Amino acid sequence: MKIFSRVALAVVAILLMTSIVTAQESKDVLSKDAQKQRMDVAEASKPKFTGIGAGIGMGLAIVGAGIGIGLVGHAALSGIARQPEQAGTIRGTMILLAALVEGAALIVVVFCLVLALIAS
Repeated sequence: MKIFSRVALAVVAILLMTSIVTAQESKDVLSKDAQKQRMDVAEASKPKFTGIGAGIGMGLAIVGAGIGIGLVGHAALSGIARQPEQAGTIRGTMILLAALVEGAALIVVVFCLVLALIAS
C-alpha cells in the first residue's frame, strides 16, 4: 500500500509540474494601434456598477446591524423583566453583543467604502 501511495504521489507531482515546465513566454509583438485597441477593450470590460453595489452593501450592513442590536436589546430587556436580580449580568452581556454586532457592521462598511473608492 505504501508503494502505491508513493507512486500515486509521484504521478500527481509530475502532472502538476508539467504545466510549469512547458510554459513558454508569448512572442506576440503588437503594433501601437493594436496595443491601444487591446487596452480600450480591457478598460471597457471592467465592471461599471461596483460603486452602486458598494452603496447597497453599506445600506444592508447598517440595516442588518440595526435589526441585530434591536433583537439583542429586546432579548436583554425581556430577560431583565423575568429576572430583575440578574440585571447587571444581562446588561453587560447585552452591551458586549451589541458591540460585536456594531463592529461587524463597521468592518463591512469599511470594506464597501474601499471597494467603492477602488472602483472609481
